[in-house]
Amino acid sequence: MKLMSAEARDANTWIEIEAAAVENNVAVFRELIGPERVLTAVVKSDAYGHGLLPVSRVALSAGADWLGVFDADEGFALRERGVDAPVIVLGPTRTGQLDRALDSGFRLTVASIDAARRLADHPRSGGSRAHLKLETGTNRQGLGADELVESVGLLREAGVEIEGAYTHYADIEDTTDHAFAERQRLRFEQQLARLAELGVEPPVPHTACSAAAILFEETYFRMVRVGIGLCGLWPSRETLVSANALGRNRLGLRPVMTWKTRVAQVKTVGSGEFVGYGRTFRTTRGTRLAVLPVGYADGYDRKLSGAAHVLIRGVRAPVLGRVCMNMIMVDVTDVDGAVAGDEVVLLGRQGDEVITAEDLAGLAGTINYEIVTRAAPGAPRLVV
Repeated sequence: MKLMSAEARDANTWIEIEAAAVENNVAVFRELIGPERVLTAVVKSDAYGHGLLPVSRVALSAGADWLGVFDADEGFALRERGVDAPVIVLGPTRTGQLDRALDSGFRLTVASIDAARRLADHPRSGGSRAHLKLETGTNRQGLGADELVESVGLLREAGVEIEGAYTHYADIEDTTDHAFAERQRLRFEQQLARLAELGVEPPVPHTACSAAAILFEETYFRMVRVGIGLCGLWPSRETLVSANALGRNRLGLRPVMTWKTRVAQVKTVGSGEFVGYGRTFRTTRGTRLAVLPVGYADGYDRKLSGAAHVLIRGVRAPVLGRVCMNMIMVDVTDVDGAVAGDEVVLLGRQGDEVITAEDLAGLAGTINYEIVTRAAPGAPRLVV
């Protein structure tokens, strides 16, 4: 039996997180990378919309070693709730965050000379641990080869331990041709060699994201960072195609998120009636409409207007007309007995039917990452 919290019972929309699915996905990646490597559960951006605290706790209990956040504030939220696991901050740390970040024992990313200088100039930076973000071709945050010497000098003089060095692949998910990713990996190894010439050999080099972890063992190094894979989603269709070609497609990843709401009202309208803003849909028969209290303010993309389905009583119900800010209307004419209060699945499984993040992403012209990350911000996350 599933017991719903009072918070979720009172919400218009909520997210359910399947603990067993998180545990399964951690086990999948642990088997891939082996017991000797550090497995970092990347829980940035509210764990890709799944819930920072619940996903972090389940992932750690299932065997993840570290947590990866983008901003130190996410790490502070974990510390405030008693999570004492190692935390790496993958984004920049602002000057005003440094005191607390150092007190919290975070591994801080240094991706520029300015970042190196800010950390080195802090009076309590001695003994802290930094990870150098190395530029290898993504041209986002990262130290260029010409910035490496000065940054390393600043950090060493201040007594900062250079614990890690890492990079991120620009084109490992969006293609089945991984030549550019391989060039990035080789550039990373060249920069590790340059660090060694400077007398620095970081014990925790890392490059692998979910797609790299699935496809290429040579990207593992000492640590692997898993984000979207932890959520049970394939990074892209191209990653799945590549995995098929390599015989690495039978991983058994399980989606973690189910996004739900309830029917607020059921009404009957006649043939020839318009539904919603702009009169974009007109009925061709007597129609039973269900009004759902969720819309684009909740992350249900407006591009799903007149295209998506929801699940009610295990039956697909099409979205009619435009997605509103706080409501959508769906056709329940063929859903036997649908009434106000019925539970509705916007994303996930109900009975034999399922609506996937990939389904919604295809309709919205985006990627599965964006669908789950934007789902119902601020709505309760319920571990089931």
